[in-house]
Amino acid sequence: MARFEDRTTRPVHGAGDILRWKVLRKDPDPRGDNFAELDLVRPGQRNGGADALASGNPCAVWIGHASWGLRLGGQLVVIDPVFSSALSGVVKRLVPPAFPVATCPAPDLVLVTHDHRDHLDLPSIAALPDTATYIVPLGNGPRIAKLGHTNIVELDWWQTHQHGSLEITLVPARHWSMRMPWNRNDTLWGGYIIRGPEGTAYHSGDTAWGEHFAEIGARVPDIDWAMLPIGAYSPRWFMAAQHVNPDEALEGFTALGAKHFLAMHWGTFKLTDEAVGEPKQRILELWAERGLDPARLWLMDIGESRALR
Repeated sequence: MARFEDRTTRPVHGAGDILRWKVLRKDPDPRGDNFAELDLVRPGQRNGGADALASGNPCAVWIGHASWGLRLGGQLVVIDPVFSSALSGVVKRLVPPAFPVATCPAPDLVLVTHDHRDHLDLPSIAALPDTATYIVPLGNGPRIAKLGHTNIVELDWWQTHQHGSLEITLVPARHWSMRMPWNRNDTLWGGYIIRGPEGTAYHSGDTAWGEHFAEIGARVPDIDWAMLPIGAYSPRWFMAAQHVNPDEALEGFTALGAKHFLAMHWGTFKLTDEAVGEPKQRILELWAERGLDPARLWLMDIGESRALR
């Protein structure tokens, strides 16, 4: 039995389900949709947010997909860094990252949520400095160590690591792990709570809908900035067990009781069937239908910086 099989999301989809989705489908493959929709994600802020992260001022920069740079407590936290032009040389990036990895200001902390290739990108991790502390869920440390990094902390759900004025806690997510077909669920996955002097941030990692949102909200009732995925959700029969759609992301945000919703995991790679621009349009519609304050929804451009205060 895999080490974390008892925590994996259900139902479990295997090779037969992938064959059904990718090959045996009877509906037309929508992957030829209009990539001009990527104008909705406008890269090219000045220096792609690198200047903001280097300034020392508290801020958040969306690097793209699930990758973020946060400046809190005077320290730079980089989460799920993916700077590569393609995932394992196969799935091409549609929009460039906020800045090249070579110009990334030196992070103090690098957090990885799980071992899927769009979150744990080995070339990107290898290019980051050895001076950083790498925080990963249980079982992921050896992969980071093979890249030459030595400052590695492994956490179980609800374990915390103190780093200067920052407190990093791994929290549950409804997901799974697999780097190769033979190591499914051998390593843990999760999200992170990052507490700093300026406030508290949450990065969900990949997750399906679940009661963990309410649990996190109850145990951490002061989340200021929630980074939540809004893309990679179609077809629902396959994806619902592992990725929220925009409707569920908003339900998760409500259960968390967070102040600001920072949208991620869309518009960077074409991983699933929904149109590229659909996640953004849907979350905007839902936000308006609920009558929520537009200032609380941060639909950022890649490379855009927002102050954390």
